[in-house]
Amino acid sequence: MDFTPTQDQVAAADLAARIFGDLSTPEHLAAAGKGTDPELWKALGSAGLPGAVEETGLLGLVLMLEEQGRTTAQVPFAASCAYGLLAVARHGTSEQRDRLLPGLRDGTEVATGAFPAQAGVRVDGAEAGGTRTGGGTGRLTGVVPWVPWLRDASWVLVAAADRGLWRVRTADAGCDAVELTAPWSAGRLVLDGAPAERIGGPGAYDDILAMARIAFAGLQAGVCAGSLARAVEYTNEREQFGRPLAAKQGVQLRAADAYMDTEAIRVTAYEAAWRRDEGLPHAGHALTAAWWASEAGRRVVHAGQHLHGGMGADLEHPVHRHFLWGRQLDAYLGCGGELLAELGDLIAGGEGSGTEEAGATRAARK
Repeated sequence: MDFTPTQDQVAAADLAARIFGDLSTPEHLAAAGKGTDPELWKALGSAGLPGAVEETGLLGLVLMLEEQGRTTAQVPFAASCAYGLLAVARHGTSEQRDRLLPGLRDGTEVATGAFPAQAGVRVDGAEAGGTRTGGGTGRLTGVVPWVPWLRDASWVLVAAADRGLWRVRTADAGCDAVELTAPWSAGRLVLDGAPAERIGGPGAYDDILAMARIAFAGLQAGVCAGSLARAVEYTNEREQFGRPLAAKQGVQLRAADAYMDTEAIRVTAYEAAWRRDEGLPHAGHALTAAWWASEAGRRVVHAGQHLHGGMGADLEHPVHRHFLWGRQLDAYLGCGGELLAELGDLIAGGEGSGTEEAGATRAARK
């Protein structure tokens, strides 16, 4: 096992770090408010970073998302790549790839996903043709309470109750603004016979959900690293009784625990992404990375805020953004207990059975 990044992956991550560092300063983010930063998104598209994900793979995306998380940059990078570019590249038909990928590569189109599968979403009048490999049409009805980055998206990948995946143009659906813990330009998706096209066949749902969990774990690793870096800087500068706060053993231990948690999120996300890129079994690794991102991520952003003392209670302080993002990612795509239940089912069924069979086992129990 060697998931050392390639030169191309490192180069993409370095470029992402420079762009995020230059355009996502605390001052710029404060001026941008709660919406997406169009200037930053345009810069990422001009640099070719969304399109580079096809070449760098999921591990390359994780590395770039880690840099985004360090600055909590307000762009739909993770969602558009995981639910759009990588999903279509792997599970779309040749016609769908030719039609949908160009806009996703240059950032002129933005995709997002209504995941996990929504029990209230049903498909009416679906055409069966082509559903093994994608294609086919149908009409979707139902409501998804919130979808991240929906207000920015050109289309949304909807996971219906039967775990089928359907692409719906946001222009054909209702979208009501929803404010989340983190400023993710979310919306409530209302489907009333909305026209949809099928993406992928059996197994596509499980693959894309696992991929999204890995990608957002990488984002959480960056959020935690940014929070800890701010805490270290603050405790080294802030003095109490003539000594830096960082000299106190309690502060050092809290920071050390946060560092170990952050590294655990990072290494599990790297391994899961590498295994998927290499075509190796990765279902359990994706759940493990997501569990660390949830459980350890929550601990780290709480520690980062706590180590700032009274300043950590200031809602305008940059560290508070990391706290909000960390708590949002903590519950997104499954909280710790839910992920452990899925992982237990997967282990009980055998690693090779994949998440699809594990999900069927849980459904049978209910």
